[in-house]
Order: sequence, then C-alpha cells, then structure tokens
Amino acid sequence: MTTVKTAIAVALVPLAMIGALQGVGAQFRASDPGVRGGADGAGGMIAGLSASQIEFFNTSRGEFEGAEDPDEGLGPRLNLDSCVGCHSQPVSGGSAPRINPQVEFATRGGAKNVVPSFIRLNGPVREARFQFNSDGSPDGGVHALFVISGRADAPGCNAQQEDFETQVANRNIVFRIPTPVFGTGLIEMISDGAIESNRTSNSNSKAQFGISGRANRNGNDGTITRFGWKAQNKSLLLFSGEAYNVEMGITNDLFPDERGSNPGCAALAASPNSVTDTDGAANSEVVSAIEQFGFFMRFLAPPVPVSSFRDASVQSVNAGRQAFSNAGCALCHTPSFRTGRSAINALSNKDVNLFSDLLVHNMGPGLADEVSQGAARGDEFRTAPLWGLGKRIFFLHDGRTDDLVTAIRAHRSGANSQFRASEANTSVDVFNSFSEGTKQNLLNFLRSL
Repeated sequence: MTTVKTAIAVALVPLAMIGALQGVGAQFRASDPGVRGGADGAGGMIAGLSASQIEFFNTSRGEFEGAEDPDEGLGPRLNLDSCVGCHSQPVSGGSAPRINPQVEFATRGGAKNVVPSFIRLNGPVREARFQFNSDGSPDGGVHALFVISGRADAPGCNAQQEDFETQVANRNIVFRIPTPVFGTGLIEMISDGAIESNRTSNSNSKAQFGISGRANRNGNDGTITRFGWKAQNKSLLLFSGEAYNVEMGITNDLFPDERGSNPGCAALAASPNSVTDTDGAANSEVVSAIEQFGFFMRFLAPPVPVSSFRDASVQSVNAGRQAFSNAGCALCHTPSFRTGRSAINALSNKDVNLFSDLLVHNMGPGLADEVSQGAARGDEFRTAPLWGLGKRIFFLHDGRTDDLVTAIRAHRSGANSQFRASEANTSVDVFNSFSEGTKQNLLNFLRSL
C-alpha cells in the first residue's frame, strides 16, 4: 500500500512537461484551468431506454424546464420558479449558472421582495438555512428567500418576506447551492452492499490518511440514503418532492401541506398543488410533476469526461489522475461503482464513474455549517461526486468559491472546541507538498471529468 511519505515523493511530472507548464520558470504557479470549453458532454438521455421510457424522459424534460405560476401552486414562499433555473450549468440537469436568475425573479410580475445581500447577479443560486431558532434550539431548515405577494397573478396573497439581514448580522445563516443531477439514476441503483464494501476497503491506507466516513441512513428501514449535500434523501422521488415543496413552494403527493401560515395565498391553487392525474390522456401525462422530475433525473445520462482539453495534454491528465490517487483523494472520491440488477434495463449492471463513496465525512470547522440532517452532523458532508466537475462554476456546499485550488484547500481545518479536525487534512497537506507541475496535472485531471 502507498504510504503518505511515498505519496509525497511520487507522481512527478517529466521535466519537459514542467518546462512547458512553467513558461516563466520559477514564476509558474499551478492554477485552476477554469470551466472546460468544448462540448457540454451532458444533458442527454441514458443509452438503452425503451420507446416508452424515451417518451417519459422527453415529457419530463419539459416539466423540468418549464416555469411555474401561482395558479399551478407556485409559492407563496419559494427560492425560484423552475427546476432548470437552479440546475442549468452547462445544460439542463447541471449546477448553478454564472448569472443568477434569483436576482431578476425577486421582483418579477410586481413581487415585493428585496434581494438579500448574499444573492448576487454573478451567482451562485443559493438557498438559506438558519442554524438556530431565537430560543437557541437547532433550526437547520430552509427559509425561502422570496414571496409571491404583489405579483399580478397572485391577488390577495400577503405573505411577508423574512428578515435575512438580521440573520446575516447575527451570523446565524448558512447556504447551499444546487447539486447536479446528471447520472443520478445510476447512483440510485448502487446497492447498499456495494457502498458498505467500499467503505471497509483499503482500510490501512484510509487509516494512514485519517479517513473514516460513514453512511447516512433512513431512520425507519436503516438503508443508506445518498442524495443531497448530507446524503439526507433516500430516493430521487423524495429528492424531487422535497425540492418542489421547499424550493418552489409547490405542495405535492409527498409533501401535501403548505409551509407556514400565509393567509390569502391558499386559494390560488388547489391543495396539494401537484398530484397524480388519474384522467391523463397519455401515460407520461398521468404522473405528477414530482414523478416527472424523478424520471428526468433517473433517465439522465452521466457526464462524459475528456482525455485532454485546451493546454491540458493527455499525459498531463493521466499524471493528474495518478497524483489524485497519491494524495489520497480517491479514498473518498471513489472513482467507480457498478449498479446491480434494475427493473430498468438501461440502469442494470452499469459502471458508475461518479468519484464519490456516497458516505458522509467530517470536514472540520472550516466547512461545518452546524446543520444536522438524518444522522449527518453539523460538520459532516457527503463526498461530492466529481463527474462533470470540468463544467462546474461554483464549488463546495455553499458556493463560496469558483476556484478549484481554493476549494481543495478549504477541505483542511484543525479541530476547535466544537468540531473535530477534517478527515481531509493529510490529503490537502500532500497536495500542498506537490511540485507546481504536479498540482497543475491534478487540477487538469479534475477539469477533464
């Protein structure tokens, strides 16, 4: 097994490659190549779908990309009016875009909202959570940024926007950005056994790097949950139903009740707002909006990596993959799983090159948000899948940076009186010890995904 000491010494780049990278000799510093150009490499349907499944995918894409209105159940409290508004980089199903649609949406149609200070035009799309209630008890829930009051299509609604600036001043607010949903049908079909087997593998190497990790689990049946920043959601349908309710204020079969008391707003649409239409004319029209969102995610193909791009050669990307492993990154960002047998043939016995172990890990006080979800504590987060990273703009759970080097180094933080030291500390130390050429190779590899 590769030791930490050995890891620091290996993964050196050939001198000729370093010279090409450096350009100005000793002045060269590794840097994030930025969002990879070229083809999007994402957004299409997974291969092998049947004709009826393709119909469901196409219909569901329309639901995912369509904007909702109050007479369809939008609001009264919400963060945005469409799924694609949050998940559009580089195409439908992705992550937060460069231009944040929340800024324009805040006053659309006459809505009476003030854009909070943490929402900016140059992104990212964010949701806000308060860590504690006024009495000091834990909160952790999503507080919708906007209301539909004042809109011409929401007469009589008098919901009031929350006071976010007081929470900002009190440092009682944390943020989340959208997670990409490419290839999530494959993630859903990875067995609990495969995740557990991977968790216990390479135990000596993980111990040397200080890596542990554990599964977040459903409180009733004990099975592994795997979607969301803290792996808090069990399935894509649950992920979808919660998103419709929390992000758009649309009640549904899974979440039938309006959030909070909003007099004058309830009569705008029947409740629940979105349900299975038993009178639908076509199969794909019968299912509710949340089921359609679920189908879109389930049938959405995974991102396609590249072997090279711009100034990143095949040799650099390959050397970066080795450096990624030598730094211990692959011990959490597991390169690949394989699905089991699925009722959907297109998802059966397929490789899932997601670069995640789907476990939650202690990330230290530097990233801790003091929000618990399921069994995941306030300093724990799911290992973010890295496939598609080459096209992402914003990084970490709160979108605090668009720079990969900053994101990597943010994984490192020592213990304090409240939180343990990050499990990623040794890996970040190894990354920092690499030559600038090796760091660049690793960054190029990440942008190739």
